[in-house]
Amino acid sequence: MNELITAINQFRDERNWRQYHNSKDLALSLSLEASELLENYQWISAEEGNEKYRENIKDELADVFIYGLMFADDLDIDVEEAILQKLEKNRVKYPVND
Repeated sequence: MNELITAINQFRDERNWRQYHNSKDLALSLSLEASELLENYQWISAEEGNEKYRENIKDELADVFIYGLMFADDLDIDVEEAILQKLEKNRVKYPVND
């Protein structure tokens, strides 16, 4: 994960984009990219979108992850730890029904 964040930050820094990447703008960009991901399914079935727009879905999903990782890095949030903690909260909130 750290190598991925380093690669993302290197790409950003080579272009001097850090000045635009505050937490508010990263959160906004994350939402916009998630909306672009949704556009691949507008007015069609999930199956049709998956087949017809697979490459674009992959690109938009990558953008979501990139902005999400930059956002986490900006706020010094350990993504793996955050996910594991959230899964534990969800286990309590949504227990398995036996």
